[in-house]
Amino acid sequence: MNIMTLLGFGDKGWALWLLLGAMLTLAVTAVALVIGAILGAAVASAKLSASVPLRVLGNAYTTVFRGVPELLIIYLIYFGGSSAVTSLGQWLGYQGFLGLPSFIAGALAVGVISGSYQAEVFRGAYLAIARGELEAASAIGMPRSLRFRRIIMPQVFRLAIPGIGYVWQLSLKDSALVSVTGLVELMRASQVSANSTHQYFLFYIVGGGLYLVLTSLSDRVFTGAERHANRSMPSASMGKA
Repeated sequence: MNIMTLLGFGDKGWALWLLLGAMLTLAVTAVALVIGAILGAAVASAKLSASVPLRVLGNAYTTVFRGVPELLIIYLIYFGGSSAVTSLGQWLGYQGFLGLPSFIAGALAVGVISGSYQAEVFRGAYLAIARGELEAASAIGMPRSLRFRRIIMPQVFRLAIPGIGYVWQLSLKDSALVSVTGLVELMRASQVSANSTHQYFLFYIVGGGLYLVLTSLSDRVFTGAERHANRSMPSASMGKA
């Protein structure tokens, strides 16, 4: 069987299978990024808090989830979550094993990991805001909620875009580990295609190429977002002038 047939959309082709895997990879990464953003914002706030216990908890979160292997976290959430769901089902009178859905477990695991990195991105972005702006807002009596909406949140978002882009790329690659839960994302789709056809080199190269396409397109998206967010900022040349 020739390469064009194997990579086609016909009955014996695997193109649709691989594209569906790529779409599922994007879905897992997108949901994980949202989960990570929520967790990251909360952890960043804790690390910037004046409360010592909150700072300790925030530091513990980032230390643990950036230091423990990603695969171990996925195993803990998938199997631990399945055990918790099974126990809940037995408490409600259901007999038998209840597994945590692979997509939910995978997105949650990658999201927890993503949150530990996004927390540092948000913290760094907040610390990069000019202190004079915050002091001026306080001096004119601007309420904290309004100061957060008008000054802090827009600037944190603008300054965090490059870092969030890096975290996205990291999560995109981490999503390959979710295949251990049985989810047929791009890595698993490549593996199934290779095992079914015995064309291991071909399908792993194609899978790697699709990952490169996803990362390249993602890089362009985040570069465009960064340029758009900075459109009203003076350029470096103007600043020198």
